Amino acid sequence: MKKYLLEIAVFLCGAIVMVYEIVGSRMVAPHFGTSIFVWTSLIGIILASLSIGYWLGGKIADKKPTYANLAWIILFAAILIGFTTFIKEDVLGFILYLFDGMIMRTLWGTIILFAPASILMGMVSPYAVRLKLKNINTSGSTVGNLYAISTVGSIFGTFLSGFFLIPYLGTTNILYLISAILVLVSLSLYFNFRKKANILVSVLVLAGAGLGAYAFHSEDKSMIEVDTRYNHVQIFDMNYWISGEPIKVMKVNDEYSSAMFPDNDSLVYEYSWFYRLAEHFKPDFSRTLILGGAAYSYPKFYLLKYPHASIDVVEIDPGLTELAKEHFRLKENPRMRIFHEDGRTYLNKSAEKYDVILGDAYKSLLAIPFQLTTKEAIQLKYDMLTEDGIVIENLIASIEGPASEFMKAEYATYKEVFPQLYFFACHDPDDLELLQSISMIALKSDKIPEFHNADPELNDYLLHRIYPDFSSDTMILTDDFAPVEYFALKAL
Repeated sequence: MKKYLLEIAVFLCGAIVMVYEIVGSRMVAPHFGTSIFVWTSLIGIILASLSIGYWLGGKIADKKPTYANLAWIILFAAILIGFTTFIKEDVLGFILYLFDGMIMRTLWGTIILFAPASILMGMVSPYAVRLKLKNINTSGSTVGNLYAISTVGSIFGTFLSGFFLIPYLGTTNILYLISAILVLVSLSLYFNFRKKANILVSVLVLAGAGLGAYAFHSEDKSMIEVDTRYNHVQIFDMNYWISGEPIKVMKVNDEYSSAMFPDNDSLVYEYSWFYRLAEHFKPDFSRTLILGGAAYSYPKFYLLKYPHASIDVVEIDPGLTELAKEHFRLKENPRMRIFHEDGRTYLNKSAEKYDVILGDAYKSLLAIPFQLTTKEAIQLKYDMLTEDGIVIENLIASIEGPASEFMKAEYATYKEVFPQLYFFACHDPDDLELLQSISMIALKSDKIPEFHNADPELNDYLLHRIYPDFSSDTMILTDDFAPVEYFALKAL
């Protein structure tokens, strides 16, 4: 064991770097979402930090390399990772209000939370190489072996975190675990297994550190916090902004995704009210598809409201479905089928026909998965509709200004496929700059509809019709080029 102690340390540190990076996306998600900007910042800052660590570790190792000094480097990295557990919410919350731009938010958030520990982790490999070098004639193989071991560790850490740790342990527990492993590696290097008593000391110190961290961490019992395979999820109670009634909310990453009343399945979010316009534009509908389930607020309402109709729900995350069953009264129903897969893959392969297709798949506050926004995806929706079927998409945009650009791009893209498009502001049709939910309704038929309904509620929704200015040239989104997150950045 002692003979390969350095190799084991390098392997574990390589694995922990990748676990820390992937878990980092879940730490940031509740505040900044999971957009390309988050991943770009995480990967870029951690790579930059590792590069600094490689340089610094090599400089320090050339002076007087010892196992004890390497142990201290790893121990400080463990302390910083553990410290991240306690400061992440405060740091990210502060940065959210300190900076307006998403790029600055994600950059500074990742620098503060991940750069210090990553620099120390980067120091491990060059320092280990210097400790291992005994003969200049074998220096090439020594360097190659240790860096290969580190890379294999990184591969192992990537698969371990993605396939096992995140779905089963959650962010906070993973941070505790990797911090504890680094403490154990540090103690093993420091004492170098010379005496059996030192092993006992290592175990006792590790156990004490773990118990201390657990005691210090006070979990908020009023909030349920879960990491699924796809998302960071928070479930909590709050007061309804319209009536003040209590509601239960599911927050997925940084998006308030679903909500429900404690004693009924009425719709909470305003944009979901406008799905009822299917009754106006396609009154004889009987089969509906919704892309995005989350807590299944609308599917539950649909089953209650339309006893003659069925609904298929495509939700990529089975973890959300289980949470909906546990906390949001979701029950199996023969008129509702649930498909756990990406919305685009379902569109690609399904031969089903629908009267209505509803779009509510958001991976972050303002970002619909780009593969659902493109001309190719829209053509698949068109082909899947019955002869006079409709699509209702929930878009978060403003009527005018920078936040309107995504809506205008979707308009241009849908117009390539559908003959008619209409828009309804779900909040205030007169506030042109307000960032709000906008329902876009695409009709497969070329027959011009009426915009009056005998049902007062439906008629009120129809009065929210807006007429955005689509005269300027706007790009058409395709699978090859759909900068959806760039539009979200401009909206912010």
